[in-house]
Amino acid sequence: MTNSVLAAGVEGSNPTLNISIFAVFVVVTLVIVFRASRSTKTTTDFYAAGRAFTGPQNGIALSGDYLSAASFLGIAGAIAVYGYDGFLYSIGFLVAWLVALLLVAELLRNTGRFTMADVLSFRMKQGPVRTAAAISTLAVSLFYLLAQMNGAGGLVALLLGVTSTAGQAVVVAVVGVVMLIYVLVGGMKGTTWVQIIKAVLLILGAFVMTVWVLGRYGFNLSALLGDAVAHGGKTGEALLGPGKQYGATGTSRLDFLSLGLALVLGTAGLPHVLMRFYTVPTAKEARRSVVWAIVLIGIFYLFTLVLGYGAGALVGPETINSAPGKVNSAAPLLALALGGPVLLGLIAAVAFATILAVVAGLTITASASFAHDIYVNVIKKGDRESAKAEVKVARWSAVVIGLLAIVGGIATNGQNVAFLVALAFAIAAAANLPTILYSLFWKRFTTTGSLWSIYGGLAITIGLIIFSPVVSGEKTSIFPAAHFDWFPLSNPGLVSIPLSFLLGYLGTVLGKDKADETKYAEMEVRSLTGAHAEKAVQH
Repeated sequence: MTNSVLAAGVEGSNPTLNISIFAVFVVVTLVIVFRASRSTKTTTDFYAAGRAFTGPQNGIALSGDYLSAASFLGIAGAIAVYGYDGFLYSIGFLVAWLVALLLVAELLRNTGRFTMADVLSFRMKQGPVRTAAAISTLAVSLFYLLAQMNGAGGLVALLLGVTSTAGQAVVVAVVGVVMLIYVLVGGMKGTTWVQIIKAVLLILGAFVMTVWVLGRYGFNLSALLGDAVAHGGKTGEALLGPGKQYGATGTSRLDFLSLGLALVLGTAGLPHVLMRFYTVPTAKEARRSVVWAIVLIGIFYLFTLVLGYGAGALVGPETINSAPGKVNSAAPLLALALGGPVLLGLIAAVAFATILAVVAGLTITASASFAHDIYVNVIKKGDRESAKAEVKVARWSAVVIGLLAIVGGIATNGQNVAFLVALAFAIAAAANLPTILYSLFWKRFTTTGSLWSIYGGLAITIGLIIFSPVVSGEKTSIFPAAHFDWFPLSNPGLVSIPLSFLLGYLGTVLGKDKADETKYAEMEVRSLTGAHAEKAVQH
């Protein structure tokens, strides 16, 4: 999402109203974070909120973590312009949660303590595997952070009428500072409450707009779809069937398959999503978390169907495409068409809250990975004295990561950073998921297999992205004048994910180290029963 994403929505916007709404949200959430900080004393409190959240509470927070502003703005716009093909994004994002529910949620919660590396290193050599997992976590988190920070800066700057580069840099810095306060003061508990509030606001905002749009058509979905087709121009009929966006060539179909594979499999490997499973006291609550998340996310994506076709009908694909932000402008333009500056201000505030909550979740995940995995378990070899300083190191790590995110957000200001989100999902799918699944389900899996899978998946994914049309060769590329786009797909998932699984297998078969079958048996019992996990509850 670039700085021009909402330029079309600025006309008719009221900067004073917008900043008032933003300020109310920030003040309310800061009060909650400071209240949460009173009980944030131990490492478990800071990383896992004392494992005090119920399944429904964590499920709402999970949906808040997952429903980013980019997906809210992007999916509604994709449906408005591409119809059926745009809605496939919603389906892909939702199906991804079934992978998380069926394969990783409960098992991860039972096996680990705070981070993904706890699981991956359980029966492997601690140092090398923890380091690799931490590097992968930091890579995913940082790319995600850059995109979200850049989006937040562009969103707020444009709605407040800030046009200068220096002014936009200040906005990015302010967003980063507020996010750091959430993390440093409230830890996971404060961040979780921010995500719960944000999820409720986002779903309520989408619900209000959905009812408003349907009300315009007498709550007749067929009438809405018919009007969207009528305003779709010569290709309006194509909005109701597949192929408008992904169907012109064989490459575009492969591109969609590759993107879909990365999204569906990447979700179960996203470190900030996986870390949320540790905030509940039992495996049962971990399962309930995911069920609640699936229900809420499913409802939200049904709303995007109405919002997308509503934007197509009431605003029109031509107007949306002529806006500087193109498809990403659809939701704000629809809000402006429905309720004027007031609704636009509220929806923009919700989008801002969304970005802020996701950024806070990413920062605490990245800082936990450095402090818990690298500092305590690799550098200090699990020394008890170092464990006492772990929260302090995590807080300093959060400051460094936050500053990097602010600098990165300012540096990428005005550039196309959409590829960063796709890259984050692709890295998670290629570097993290194969290693997680092999660790949990394959008895023979070894340290060598883990390292080949993580580092290989990371290198292949980043390499293919660099040589794809996302970076060079097309008008929408980051370097449109350059031409080193020999890899034809915009997302490397179709190639990098199978290769990462293959590397994990080859590393295990060809490597000289042997699997620790005793440790695997212990891990299997622990993952399936929850025995010996923190706050374990026997049923």
